[in-house]
Amino acid sequence: MTDETINWVNSILHGDAANVLAELPSSSVNCIVTSPPYYWQRDYSTPVQIGNEKTPEEYIGNLLTVFAECHRLLNEDGTFWLNLGDKYQEGDLLGLPWQVALALKSQGWILRSDIIWHKPNAMPSSVKNRPTTDHEYIFLFTKSSAYYYDADAIREPHVTFTPDSKMKGGRNHFGKVNGTPEAGKNAGNANLHNGRWDQAFHPMGRNRRTVWNIPLSKFREAHFAVFPEKLVELCVLAGCPEGGIVLDPFIGSGTTAVVAQRLGRKYVGIDSNPKYCEMAQERLRQLTLF
Repeated sequence: MTDETINWVNSILHGDAANVLAELPSSSVNCIVTSPPYYWQRDYSTPVQIGNEKTPEEYIGNLLTVFAECHRLLNEDGTFWLNLGDKYQEGDLLGLPWQVALALKSQGWILRSDIIWHKPNAMPSSVKNRPTTDHEYIFLFTKSSAYYYDADAIREPHVTFTPDSKMKGGRNHFGKVNGTPEAGKNAGNANLHNGRWDQAFHPMGRNRRTVWNIPLSKFREAHFAVFPEKLVELCVLAGCPEGGIVLDPFIGSGTTAVVAQRLGRKYVGIDSNPKYCEMAQERLRQLTLF
């Protein structure tokens, strides 16, 4: 890093995201984790806020302007994790997360994964003509095919040999010589390996799947549900090396910065609402007291 970064690393910056990002040096952050304001979800009481545009097209355009600056700031081996919720308009689901994702692809971003954030404590709904929504999307974007990704940092427990296994008889394979399918009814199948499953599985767990079951979180000062720390933690652990810099251009109550600091990463956050900037700074101050 150069001296240019001294004044903004580990800082919460107030202002319009696109304008503030334009002042930061290129290829200077390792990871971006953000959840922009959703379309017509909430009034953030600032003249430059994103989310209250007259049309979905204008909303998408404003997001793309911000993310074009994010593309410039991200290292070539960096990762960009985008969480975005959808919106109904006159009974029609707009499909905004995927509209934004496809627009980002057209601007040069590589879409590496779409992740379902399942919210087990999602708000109940009174709708009777469609299912109640209890998920959102997280998209993993990169600038190149060679990027930092620590799969071991976010592995999850194996389930094949546990009571949660959905494979008929799967639990009975564990620890038994010749107890694997290639020694049973599937003997001779060339697609099966020649070894015991309990020894072949990665000792740290299986590779993280694309459905993340994470409850909504609350922060009493924010008065509404906030970005869950667990969700941000998975993105940071997988997508940012220790000591690297995590950017959130829509920092809100400061969750991304708090998680980054707790995990030994640096951070930079931006928000157009000065009250949110103060809230984020106070959360970070409280973190350093313990």
